[in-house]
Amino acid sequence: MESCEIPRWQQLKHMINNLDPEAFVRDLDQNQDIVLIDVRTKAEVEAYSLPGAINIDYLAHDFLDKLDKLDRQGHYYLYCRTGRRSVRTGVMMKNWGFIHITNMDGGVTALEKLQTDVKNVRSR
Repeated sequence: MESCEIPRWQQLKHMINNLDPEAFVRDLDQNQDIVLIDVRTKAEVEAYSLPGAINIDYLAHDFLDKLDKLDRQGHYYLYCRTGRRSVRTGVMMKNWGFIHITNMDGGVTALEKLQTDVKNVRSR
């Protein structure tokens, strides 16, 4: 009998709010109170980043210290490359008492695919 285990990060995903990239970006455009956090590495951020995002690198030694300094009442939108690091970050924040946390489902990879799909549809 084959096992169909769900990866841990997929299980954690259900503990926080997740939006597809289109809804995520739309919310950012409509709400100035959102703090956008990119949890990717510096190199990833330098290659591509959403405007206005602050970088708190999930893999950095001071990651937890930086998260701990944030206002727990703030509205935080998180993203990474595929959604795994941002999901884990969101769950950590929720466990620390943060109230308003939203993750971009699929991360930058899904956003880039959406943008490519839109360009392809428009060019037909």
